This record gives sequence, structure tokens and C-alpha cells, in this order.
Amino acid sequence: MAIDVRNPSPEYLAFWREYHLCTLTTQRPDGSPHVVPVGVTYDPEAGLARIITNKGSRKVANILAADPRGESGGARVAVCQVHRGRWATLEGRATVRTEPGLIADAVRRYAERYERTPGPNPDRVLIEITLDRALGRG
Repeated sequence: MAIDVRNPSPEYLAFWREYHLCTLTTQRPDGSPHVVPVGVTYDPEAGLARIITNKGSRKVANILAADPRGESGGARVAVCQVHRGRWATLEGRATVRTEPGLIADAVRRYAERYERTPGPNPDRVLIEITLDRALGRG
């Protein structure tokens, strides 16, 4: 079922605020899918999903390889979470952000959703997904 990315139902938004690990799907340079578990925060007001990770990760490399000059607005990705019969997917264009203020905000959001603050990490970056599609079934 299609959902308005910027105006989801209260139930859909509540699902994205519960503690659930998610998956991020990126595309490897050879075209095959790369799916990994991640923590995701969803900000419908900004139309963004955020993931904090290490700059040397395969997911970051895949995003950078898909749009090396930033001409297409980022790599096409999807994040998904499932709990029993409920599921939710967010899709959009991902970019890698290194600005300390944006990373700190993403860490704060992660701590709020996952009830733990990650320790300091000088290699931390932010994967910021500009959302254009939301799907789900609650």
C-alpha cells in the first residue's frame, strides 16, 4: 500500500518509532543487491531517513560508486523493517554526509529510537536518504 512520505498515518509513523532493526539495500558496482542490517530513523517533516555508519563500509562505497559526481542526486536505495505481519519500506536517493552537525543530529535521533547512544567514532558518517516513496502494511 502506498503511503504519503511526508504525511504518513499515525500508525505508520508509530511503527517507524518502535525499536526495530531494518535492512538497507544498495546496489554493488556489478549490479547485484547488497542488503545489510542497520538502524534507521525516519523524519517525515524533512522527507528524510538517516543511517549512521562507518565511512569505510561497503554500503557507503556502493552509494559513492553509484553517483561519484553527485549528478543524479544520490544512489537509489531502500530501507525496510518487518515485525510479524507488519512491514514498512522507505525508498529514495542516498547521499553520504560528513558534516559534524548533521552527524550529531543523526546520532541523537538514533539514540532516541534505539534507546542507546553510540560511542564516539571518528570514522562515522551519515547516509541521508531523500525519500520519494513509502510502502507498508500494518
